[in-house]
Amino acid sequence: MKQTLPSASGPIGVFDSGYGGLTILSKIREALPEYDYIYLGDNARTPYGTRSFEIVYEFTLQAVTKLFGMGCHLVILACNTASAKALRSIQMNDLPLLDPERRVLGVIRPTVECIGDITRSRHIGVLATSGTIKSESYPLEVHKLFPDIKVSGEACPLWVPLVENNEAQGEGTDYFVRKYINELLAKDQLIDTVILGCTHYPLLLPKIQQYMPEGITTVSQGELVASSLKDYLRRHPEMDKKCTKGGRCVYRTTEAEDKFIESASTFLNESVRVERIEL
Repeated sequence: MKQTLPSASGPIGVFDSGYGGLTILSKIREALPEYDYIYLGDNARTPYGTRSFEIVYEFTLQAVTKLFGMGCHLVILACNTASAKALRSIQMNDLPLLDPERRVLGVIRPTVECIGDITRSRHIGVLATSGTIKSESYPLEVHKLFPDIKVSGEACPLWVPLVENNEAQGEGTDYFVRKYINELLAKDQLIDTVILGCTHYPLLLPKIQQYMPEGITTVSQGELVASSLKDYLRRHPEMDKKCTKGGRCVYRTTEAEDKFIESASTFLNESVRVERIEL
């Protein structure tokens, strides 16, 4: 049954299962400061990375529907797991029923599009959550655009908990950063480009760069997604008109407000006000 949604213009929705999407949001706001945004974090049910396809799809659809109901015509899934496990189903099966004029975009495609210009050896690596690696979304997207590029992936199950427990710069983190990088590079010694396929990982960038061998390029997602969104809005003026431009950003979470405010300060260099909602 088609749902009745607000038809007036509204903010751009940015969704993540946790806090990592704040790294995407901050880069989008740098590139497109004039737009209004709603950030929705399903922090009460994070992490998504270890959950099944069915549950990630169900949770992501709930969040997208909520953001549509809050006036968003365009929603960015600033979460690799949601992009890997739910985006295609939502685009193909749910948008035609909810509202064929609305759009949901992910973070994997914009990241992949630039890879062909970066790698010289045509061997790349992906460091991501278990869910993103198991979905094989990165190899699938890479091979659609660049059939000649070889992709190797390594799951880093402890990186997100380390970041969310404020241990990104802790001494114990060095061991796990070095461990997963070494395990990835052992799979293919010709890798010259590594994608950080999780939005939490930029907070580990100083340590990742410390242990990444010289000559290997580390690709972070924020700037690429922001640039892709800017280009998307330029190419789709009909969508651009539906996005309000007041330079405002509001935050919503499924977790307790004080917990969100405390954790969000790790990802953003500003204090935020947040309202708790239910999906």
